[in-house]
Amino acid sequence: MTYPFKLPQLPYEYNALEPYIDEQTMHIHHTKHHQGYTDKFNAALEGHPELQKRTAEQLVKNMLDIPESIRVAVHNHGGGFVNHNFFWQIMSPEKQSPAGEVSEAINKTFVSFDKFKEQFSNAAAGVFGSGWAWLVLNGKHLEIMTTPNQTSSLNLEKTPLLGIDVWEHAYYLKYQNRRPEYITAWWNVVNWQQVEENYKDALKK
Repeated sequence: MTYPFKLPQLPYEYNALEPYIDEQTMHIHHTKHHQGYTDKFNAALEGHPELQKRTAEQLVKNMLDIPESIRVAVHNHGGGFVNHNFFWQIMSPEKQSPAGEVSEAINKTFVSFDKFKEQFSNAAAGVFGSGWAWLVLNGKHLEIMTTPNQTSSLNLEKTPLLGIDVWEHAYYLKYQNRRPEYITAWWNVVNWQQVEENYKDALKK
């Protein structure tokens, strides 16, 4: 996908992740917040035809190639566009368990899935203000990391496999200030099949 970027359709209905993530939150998150990032990302690229043939991921990953006059806007709104595209795909209404190669890698890196889940949840809960927690592939190694605001892990040369949005707009209507409760609920909607695909694709790069 290249400029002009369009808001992608969700791969499920707005109420599909109930009761873990409520319909109203999903609707506002997608049609207002994600749409807003999309519109402002396009606005930043208007008048820059040399950038318009690149994918959003290429733009976010290579920020030093972006003119200084629009670099902050591309970082923020391009990051928001890319991060949310990714976020919708790694959730599913179908209850899943980790399996396959990524499950083996998680167990090898973090000793067990439970220890990984605990470390990831603690990282997400500990994000100060707004941001994201990620499971990424750094070279051939798995890492848990966090980024502030809409910074993408791609901007740091690390490939995202799994990520959770911990901006308040992702959970506040249902969970208010209880971010850890939202994180606990979110594990019920992780699309582990997609995470496995992400891992296999990342290993090929």
